[in-house]
Amino acid sequence: MGPSEYADLILTGARVYTMDAARSWGEAVAVKDGRILAAGSARSVAETKGPSTRMVELPGRLVIPGFQDAHVHALHGGLYQTRCELHDVAGREHYVETIKSYAAEHPDREWILGGGWSMEFFPRGTPDKSLLDEVVPDRPVFLYNRDVHGAWVNSAALKRAGISKDSPEPSGGRIERDPAGEPQGTLHEHAMDLVARLVPETTHEERLAGLRAAQSYLHSLGITSWQDPWILEEDLRAYLALDEAGGLSARVLLDLLWERDQGEEQLERLKEQRQRGTAGRVRATGIKIFQDGIAENFTAAMLEPYLDDAGKPTGNAGISMIEPQDLNRFVTTLDAEGFQVHFHAIGDRAVRESLDAVEAAQSTNGTRDARHHICHLQVVDRDDIARFSKLGVIANCQPLWACNEEQMSRLTIPFLGPERSRRQYPFASLRRAGATLAFGSDWSVSSPNPLLEIQVAIERTPVEDRDAEPFLPEERLDLPASLAAFTIGSAFVNHHEDATGSIEPGKLADLAILDRDVFEPEAGPLGAAAVIATLVGGEVVFDDGSAGF
Repeated sequence: MGPSEYADLILTGARVYTMDAARSWGEAVAVKDGRILAAGSARSVAETKGPSTRMVELPGRLVIPGFQDAHVHALHGGLYQTRCELHDVAGREHYVETIKSYAAEHPDREWILGGGWSMEFFPRGTPDKSLLDEVVPDRPVFLYNRDVHGAWVNSAALKRAGISKDSPEPSGGRIERDPAGEPQGTLHEHAMDLVARLVPETTHEERLAGLRAAQSYLHSLGITSWQDPWILEEDLRAYLALDEAGGLSARVLLDLLWERDQGEEQLERLKEQRQRGTAGRVRATGIKIFQDGIAENFTAAMLEPYLDDAGKPTGNAGISMIEPQDLNRFVTTLDAEGFQVHFHAIGDRAVRESLDAVEAAQSTNGTRDARHHICHLQVVDRDDIARFSKLGVIANCQPLWACNEEQMSRLTIPFLGPERSRRQYPFASLRRAGATLAFGSDWSVSSPNPLLEIQVAIERTPVEDRDAEPFLPEERLDLPASLAAFTIGSAFVNHHEDATGSIEPGKLADLAILDRDVFEPEAGPLGAAAVIATLVGGEVVFDDGSAGF
C-alpha cells in the first residue's frame, strides 16, 4: 500500500454497526478524503495506517452511520430558539408565566411570537385568549402549538386581524368560538393565516441565525443529513446563502411547498426553484403537499366522522385540503416533471387519497423510481397497508408520537373511538407488508433526538414513563429495524443511499459515535445514551470532548 492509499483517520477499538445489507459488525473504520476506506476488524483496518494517519481509540463506544432525519423543520426549529419558546415547558400556568416573562424581557417587540404549547393542558385542546390578555394586554400575541396546526392568540391579535363574531370560517380552517360565537383565542389550520399574514416578516439574517443554530443542535444529536419539508422562497435563499458561504455542513433535501390555493400555474416557479436550489449540499427536489390537518383539532381527514364527548358520530370527518380529483391531477403532473412528492397525511382518508394520487400518476406516467412518501400516518386503514409496497411509497414515520401519552389518552382516543385507535402508527404492519420505513422527528413539533425516537419505536411507551402499558405493542419494531429507518431508510427516501446511510468502502464518512453500545443489554434505555461525536465527510462537526479527537 502506497502513501496515496493510507487512511487519513482510523477509528478503532469500538463496536461498528455498518448497516450494510448483511447488517455486519466491525471494530474499526478507516477514512480517506472524506470517504470510508475500510471497515471491519481492527487488524484488517490497521493495514490502511500510514505515518500520517490519525488514530482515535474508542473503547466501549458504538460507531454507526450518521442519522438522517427524513422530516425536520430545521430552519424554523432554529428560529423558535430565538423567540418565546414553550416546547420545554409543561402546563397552562407554566406557559402563561413563560409568556409573561418573555414579554417583560422584550418590551421593544411589537409582536410576541413563538410557540410549542401542547393541547392536552387545555379543555378540548383549545386555550383561551383571556389567559394571554392577562399577561400581554397591549401587544398582539401569536403562538403556534406544538404541531404547528393551530395557534393561540390574544384579543389584540384578533382585533388587529379583524376577527370577530361575524367573521366567516376560512377555507381549510376554523376559528374556535365560545358558546356566544365570539372568537375564543385558538385558530386552526388556515384560520391561522388571518393573523399570520400580519406578523412582521422574518429577516434573512434571522433565518440564517436560526439555520446555524439548528444545524449545530442537530449535529450534536448525530444527525448528518435531513429533509426540511416546508420550504418557501425565503427559506430556500437562506439555505443557499449558508451553503455558498461554506457554513452548511449537513446534506439537505428541501421540499418546496405546494400552495393549496393555487394549481398548476405554480409549476414553473417550482421548477425554477428546483433548478436554482440544487447546488452544493442542497437539493430542492421535493414538493410538500398538505392533504389534511391533525386529529386533535378534527381537521385530519378520516373515512368516518369523529366522535363527540358521548362517543356518538359527529357530522365532521375532517378536511381534505385538496379535492381528490385535483390531487390526482397535481401529483400526476409533478411526477411527470420528476419531482418527489412528500405528502402530509394524518387521517386514514388523507392516507388513502395520497396513495390514490400516486396510483393515478403511475397509471398515466408509468412507474419510475420516484420514492414519493407519506409522513405521519397516524391512522391507516388496514386495506391500505399493502399499497405502500405495491406503489413504492415510503412510510415516513415520526415514532415519538406512538405512545399513550396525555394528548393521546385525553384527546385522541376518545374522539377516534376504540376501533380506529387500534390502527394508529402501524409501523410493524407496514414493515411486514414490505414497505420501506424512514424516520423523522418533525422537530420543532417534537424532540429531534433520534435515540429518543428509536426508544419509543421499540417500546411504544412515553420516554418519561417506560413502565407504562405499551401502546399497541404489536406495532413495536426492534432495534436494528429502527436504526435502519433513521439511517439507510432515510438515505433511501433522500435518493442518497448509494453514498450515505451505511458504513461501506466508497461511501461518504458521515458517522455518529455513541457513548455506549446500545445493543448490549446492560446499556440501559436507549434515550440515556448520548452522541459524543459526529462526522460529516470525515470532518468532525460535533465533539463533546470525550471522543479523543
